[in-house]
Amino acid sequence: HKFEEFKEAGKTILMVSHDLGSIAKYCDKVVLLNKGHMVDVGEPKRIVDLYKQILVSEAEGRSEGEEQPTIDDIENASTQDNAFNHGPEDKTDKASAQTKLWKNILMQNPNVLDYGDKDAEIIDFAIIDDKNRITNNIEKNTNFKIRMKVAFHKDISEPIFAFTIKDLQGTDVTGTNTMYEKVDFGTVRSGSVKVIEFAQNMNLQGRNYLLSFGVVGYKDSDFVVYHRLYDVCNINVISDKDTVGFYDMNSVVTVLE
Repeated sequence: HKFEEFKEAGKTILMVSHDLGSIAKYCDKVVLLNKGHMVDVGEPKRIVDLYKQILVSEAEGRSEGEEQPTIDDIENASTQDNAFNHGPEDKTDKASAQTKLWKNILMQNPNVLDYGDKDAEIIDFAIIDDKNRITNNIEKNTNFKIRMKVAFHKDISEPIFAFTIKDLQGTDVTGTNTMYEKVDFGTVRSGSVKVIEFAQNMNLQGRNYLLSFGVVGYKDSDFVVYHRLYDVCNINVISDKDTVGFYDMNSVVTVLE
């Protein structure tokens, strides 16, 4: 109310804040500073979007303006490397192929809990944003994908692929698996590699979460864990507006009278 009183009196208020919701709500013009330098000035929505882009870039160790490669760029680079591979004795080629793993772009938990009999093994995984880039940082209310690559070392009947998202206190927030989603695989043969992708919209509140992967199933009616990676990496949800609890219901408010 005091802001509105000042504005109506023709006065100017300078607010310095990282609260994107308040900036978008109260400000008519926004100046973006980064490391002491003015980046841009303009209307709130455009500058808030620019701020989030810089925030994501710095969280991923990229300099301002440096483009992050898409997952397609990474796949194409891997294909080209394989085309020039001169044989298994070439250690340089092996090291190059290792850097092309999706998961190596992500910030990972060095203390991940990794267990299972490894008859099916999670060999790679990715979090992919709405611009098709691998990243730990997802903007709220945008589409994103969680992808996992699994190598099969034995024949396995009806494997189940799963992911879980928890908060930093260890509470399960959400998750799903291919059994819940009614996706059947039949028998997957030894030597096969499966890539499974879960696509969804990010409507969690802005904060940090932990991501886990699993490949499980049933053998002679007994539950079997083939491979689990608990809390393998974080998902940082970047938001300029949060509500109560874990989820935003994205309510539309209408004043009827």
